[in-house]
Amino acid sequence: MAEMVAAPEKGPNAWAQAIAALVVVGALGGGLYMIQKKDAVAADKPAVCRFDDEDEKAAEKAHAAHRISGTQLCTALNRTDLPALLGTPQEHALTAYGSDGSVKMASGTEIPSPEGTVQLDTYTVKLSRSYDDLPIAGMEGLLSEAESKTVLGRPAVLYSSQTIAFSFDLGGGKSDTGPGGIARALVVAPDTKDGGGSYELAIWRQDNVRPDDAALLSIAQKVLPAIPGWAAAG
Repeated sequence: MAEMVAAPEKGPNAWAQAIAALVVVGALGGGLYMIQKKDAVAADKPAVCRFDDEDEKAAEKAHAAHRISGTQLCTALNRTDLPALLGTPQEHALTAYGSDGSVKMASGTEIPSPEGTVQLDTYTVKLSRSYDDLPIAGMEGLLSEAESKTVLGRPAVLYSSQTIAFSFDLGGGKSDTGPGGIARALVVAPDTKDGGGSYELAIWRQDNVRPDDAALLSIAQKVLPAIPGWAAAG
């Protein structure tokens, strides 16, 4: 028996240089997905964002540095109406988790990149934060199928990204990677001044069908204001 999961490739901002790390994170996420999926199916109830001692430490560290944590992003994303916003109201969250990683640049600088992920039967949704100094303005020229937007009064770019498919052979203990479907992603400035850094909301489907842009934009309207500190950023 084999399980297939997918993860989107990063866009061309500062943490786009971490493709190798993506493979590792995706593989670990896939293992967590299979464990939590079994838990959710057995309990027949939506998954919740899990907390443990490491999550608490990461959240405390992020708070001290005036940053958002992966657990906070997961909590904002894992809404009860998320399945309905995706157009799959009969489904519920099978996995929900946050992570607090970072991307190491060629200069040696590490840029925090926390993220929260929620997976359903049809869709996976990921919300991440990049603390680089790159503005949103001009980014559309570097992205595939990019379109400039204004979301909740802030500069944004809607674009496409190729996903990486992970195949796990549960019987033979083997894994493999290959090209997956298309993810649609929305990069939004954290403030109206577009002073650098971004939030990114991405959705992709397990069946590799192209995601619905309307669903992505609807989720952004609901989820982004729920992020701690969003309103204060102005």
